[in-house]
Amino acid sequence: MILQALVGYYETLAEQERVSRRGWCRAKVSYALDIDVEGNLLGVISLKQEVERGKKTAWIPQMIEVPEMVSRSSGVSANFLCDNSKYLLGIDKDGTGKRILECFQAAKEKHCNLLEAINNETAVAVKNFFLKWNPDEAKENPDILEKWEDITAGGNLIFYVGAKYAQEDMQIRSMWEEKLRIEEEETKEVCLVTGERAEISRIHTAIKGVQGAQSSGAALVSFNAPSFESYGKEQSYNAPVGKYAMFAYTTALNYLLAQREYVFMLGDTTIIFWAEDGEEMYQSLFRDSMEPTEDNQEVLKGVFSNLQEGRSIDIEGIQINPEQRFYILGLAPNAARLSVRFFYQNDFGNILSNLQEHYEQMKIIRPSFDEYEYLGVWRMLAETVNQKSKDKKPQPNMAASVFEAILSGKKYPESLYSNVMIRIRAEQGRITRGRAAITRACLIRNHGRQWTKEESFVGLNEQCKDAAYVLGREFAVLEAIQEDANPGINATIRDRYFNSACATPASVFPILQKLKNSHIRKLETGKRIYYEKILTELQGKIEVKEGQSIAFPRRLSLEEQGMFILGYYHQVQKRYEKKEEK
Repeated sequence: MILQALVGYYETLAEQERVSRRGWCRAKVSYALDIDVEGNLLGVISLKQEVERGKKTAWIPQMIEVPEMVSRSSGVSANFLCDNSKYLLGIDKDGTGKRILECFQAAKEKHCNLLEAINNETAVAVKNFFLKWNPDEAKENPDILEKWEDITAGGNLIFYVGAKYAQEDMQIRSMWEEKLRIEEEETKEVCLVTGERAEISRIHTAIKGVQGAQSSGAALVSFNAPSFESYGKEQSYNAPVGKYAMFAYTTALNYLLAQREYVFMLGDTTIIFWAEDGEEMYQSLFRDSMEPTEDNQEVLKGVFSNLQEGRSIDIEGIQINPEQRFYILGLAPNAARLSVRFFYQNDFGNILSNLQEHYEQMKIIRPSFDEYEYLGVWRMLAETVNQKSKDKKPQPNMAASVFEAILSGKKYPESLYSNVMIRIRAEQGRITRGRAAITRACLIRNHGRQWTKEESFVGLNEQCKDAAYVLGREFAVLEAIQEDANPGINATIRDRYFNSACATPASVFPILQKLKNSHIRKLETGKRIYYEKILTELQGKIEVKEGQSIAFPRRLSLEEQGMFILGYYHQVQKRYEKKEEK
């Protein structure tokens, strides 16, 4: 399914001329070897371009279309018309040697064989170059010697003949494409991706750009040990993918990963996404929806508002089609290979609707300094991690499960709720906007809490008689009394008693009531009356259940602890709200 979707995307990109055709690829090229028909090296042309990198500038290789390059892990295997100095010049930084000469010889044989039947100026020049060039005499060439260090650094070289690159010669291009077509006709099996008979690819092109994977690239499909073999099938013949399908899916993947503006990280997982028709506006809107910034909050609000009311969505003059097929793929590094964390596909409109539902469930009153109406997925997951720790990444499996739940509208993984609870306990009741929002969302989606619009628990619900919620509010009031009685206090009752009060109220609240009596005496009469009135009202909302001697439950379940946290958070925000009004 994944490979089929990527092959389809490649074909869309190819129609739009945004990627290379079968048999070709785009590669970074540093230099061009300027040669004449006799094969003489006339000079070395730098193809590097100057680009801005922050406050500095750097010279980087050009991206040029060249014949499809081979996958090299070990051994000697030459590319056609584009390769490094070992293959095209027979040299490296230390000069030449037996191994390097083998590389040059392999390139020589390949080019002479492929170009044997072509006798135009370009082909003859390349053939003569390989016949005439002596790697041992490379340092005698002033152009090579001048750029020795840079040429031998591993960058790609190409040939320049008669004011054009060799790979642009039409006869050479036709020969190369015909060669590939004939090869595919020789040995055919059924490709698992296309369902058609095709030549099966033994080794798949490396995928580059996945964070944490090898910089040279990692394989999505690979078999390299006898233990993986079955029925005498070796390497990638175990999962037969035709050469066309292999080229298509790897080209599409590398294209997506190269679009860094449409790639984001979720823990150790690299997320890429695309629309079936190749329109980048869908990618932009999805990225902005998943990771909102301060600048696009109003835009998203408009998008979700239109979606809710059934109106069309127009972004920069482009009409968003809600039935457009959209794909999201999560890849994680695994040694020299890639593992698929998840793959999700749906109509774009359904994905937006699920995102809207998620944000609606995450909606909660926030401090005045918090300008984010929509808390992105990354900021959400960061609430489950100790921000003072060295590794601030959330648990990979949990992150992937949360992401998938948001996209599909399914229940959040229970680990999300439990991890937030763990962080709150570990930080002695520090409840941020994000943690409160996650708690509310989990109570709604996972624990079936059904609230009317009037009692949505976005902000303080003063009519609520849920014992756990009321106790959370009461704890916040008791903390406020202590702070007013002792201005500038370093540690409050929250630091010492929050965890116990949240889990076993009956054992802690009587103690807190006694502490309150000593604190409230320090307050002026007006404040004393104000706080006593609030506490009386709150205490009156809690019913004494049969078998209880006091109006405090012995234990609160995890769900009830969530309500306690919401009650505490809402009451604290109400207190700050009043301070800001003053």
